[in-house]
This record gives sequence, structure tokens and C-alpha cells, in this order.
Amino acid sequence: MKLVFFGPPGSGKGTQAKLLTEKFKLPHISLGDMLRQEVRAESDIGQRAKALINAGKLVPDELTIELTRQRLNKPDCKNGFVLDGYPRSQAQADALEEILADLKWQLDKMVYFQVDEDKVVERLSGRRSCKTCGAVYHVKFNQPKVAGKCDQDGSELYQRKDDVESAIRTRFEVYAEQTEPLLERYKKSEKLATVEAAGSIEQVFKRLLTVIGYGGN
Repeated sequence: MKLVFFGPPGSGKGTQAKLLTEKFKLPHISLGDMLRQEVRAESDIGQRAKALINAGKLVPDELTIELTRQRLNKPDCKNGFVLDGYPRSQAQADALEEILADLKWQLDKMVYFQVDEDKVVERLSGRRSCKTCGAVYHVKFNQPKVAGKCDQDGSELYQRKDDVESAIRTRFEVYAEQTEPLLERYKKSEKLATVEAAGSIEQVFKRLLTVIGYGGN
């Protein structure tokens, strides 16, 4: 099962990707997570990406393409994967087709998570992240056992700079300008599936299983 998840920031595609990869024992490839790991490691890519991420801007295609190529070439992807948050531009989509062609693979589904801007602001502005392990909580939907502390290691939770409302709305605007046109591209393929992302995590997951052909399982 080789899947691509895309949709606005805060659409819940990352959460759904984790649930699906746990259920089917597949690697979850999150471009956002890979970039943040590079930032924490203060690598060359991380240093170049940090300012853009904090401002809610998209990282240049050449960086994201290289990270994605490296990850898909790892052995654990041979039997399937969920690619989360990539592609986000026409250039990235072109590059993904080239990468898959080189590997002689085809995607099974491209899943679009549909959600409106105000719902995105509500979800992301309440998100809190662990400074040490990166675990994510929410002030309303997924509260830690101890306020302000990570359940896993007790580290302090913080609000990412790209989770303040102004940055969220910038991210949504950038998404609409650069990523939504991919919908038109993928609508030409019978592999495009749309999931209504409003509702509980469990409700959205049931919809996801249905559109990828595993409804009721």
C-alpha cells in the first residue's frame, strides 16, 4: 500500500497517517517531521529551513525533494508507506513521479483531507509540543496528564512559532496558492480520494479506511 496524504496544515492528515501506519505496519514519512528533525540537529538543511518554518513559509523544493528521495530509497519503504505532507507544489509532484519511476513503483491512492480555515486555526493554535521528544498535545483535544508537561518524559511543552494564529493563516494562504492546484492535477487520476476531515479522530479514520478500500476492517 503506497499512499500520499495531502491537505491544509491542521487537516489532521498526520494523525490519520500515524493511525493507518500503526494498523498496517507501514512507515509513516512526514516531511514536516523530517524537517523539524533536521532543525533540531542543526544540520545544513535544518539551518536553512528554520527561519522559513517559523514564519509559516514553505521550504524550497530542492530541500524537500532531496529529503523525500533519500527516505523513499530506504529498504523499509519497499512494501508500502504513507507519504504525509508531500508533494506541496507542482515541482515536488513532478519530482515524486520521477522518484517513483526510478523505483518502478506506483501509488495506490492520493488522499486529500478537506477542512476549512477556521477549523485549522482552532486545531493548530491549541497545539503544544514537547521540547525534548517532539510529542504533540492539544489544550482542548489531547491534554497531557500534567498541565504543561510531556507525558513521556516530563519535559516542558511549548507552542511552536508556526502555531500562532498569524502564522497559521499565512500557512493556509500559502497552501491555497501553491498546493490546492495539485487537486486539479490529481483529479485527472482515478487514484484521488477525498476525506472530509471535520469530526472526531475516530470518525475521520473510518472515512479514510473506506476510501482506501478497507471500510469495515
